[in-house]
Amino acid sequence: MSNPFDGIYPALLTPMDQDEKILIKEIKKMVKHLESFDFAGFYVGGSTGEGMIMSYDERKQVFKAVAESTENNNIKLIAHIGAPSTKAAIDMGLYAKSLGYPVISAVAPYYYGFKTEEVKNYYKTIVNAVNLPFIIYNYPGASNFTLDTNAVKELFEDTRFIGIKHTTLDLFALERFRRACPNISIYNGFDEVLLAGLSMGASGGIGSTYNIMPNTIIGIYNAFKKGDLETAKSLQTKANKVIDALIQCGVMNSEKYLLSKHGIKMGSCRHPFTPLTKDQKIFLDTLELS
Repeated sequence: MSNPFDGIYPALLTPMDQDEKILIKEIKKMVKHLESFDFAGFYVGGSTGEGMIMSYDERKQVFKAVAESTENNNIKLIAHIGAPSTKAAIDMGLYAKSLGYPVISAVAPYYYGFKTEEVKNYYKTIVNAVNLPFIIYNYPGASNFTLDTNAVKELFEDTRFIGIKHTTLDLFALERFRRACPNISIYNGFDEVLLAGLSMGASGGIGSTYNIMPNTIIGIYNAFKKGDLETAKSLQTKANKVIDALIQCGVMNSEKYLLSKHGIKMGSCRHPFTPLTKDQKIFLDTLELS
């Protein structure tokens, strides 16, 4: 059964100047550029957007800028509000709701190694306070918490939970989530295994490289839906050649550099991320993107 929130969503980057100030005008240019592709929506304020090294007020600035810049009514905006503090997450969620965001999402509260019951209560408290459709962001590598099937079954008894962003190579877990909850949206989170994630039950994807090779990523999704696995595999191989290069140079700084070729001043990522060298930029210039 298809879910209206299924599909392909770029995790938006955040343009910044050399002093690490957010460039609101460049966010508008970035949104206009990405709206020209057949995306289901935008994932705003997540890991790719450097949300975890921003203040909460800065994250709100980004929510506002994206909401005000998005002109395509078919684009669904998902606000990532994850924070170690439940209160802070709720505050950002209510702000996103006031801007008209139809969906919120949050990674599990990180750093302290919270227990499963604590994480479930975190999600339930946010949903009850904000009262918007909610996508759980399952990212064990960053949050030190692994979502399990029992927690999924319990949480998704509340129909306000509508999906899972699954950023882990554990595709067995993804398949188990799909069996447990056949009708929810499940988004593959690691771009290099998008096709594999779709084959195991994902109904879409949320990723960072979608910003720089939208046609390739959308092509993988559409080819898979049509049953054209040969084309889907060929496009995944093409995407992974690019991803190999990004990993060598630093993924998000490389994506910012490549997106800047569309007339958008993306700048570099905030420190402690290391800016690209001249040689890395020359290497990135050789990549085949689409």
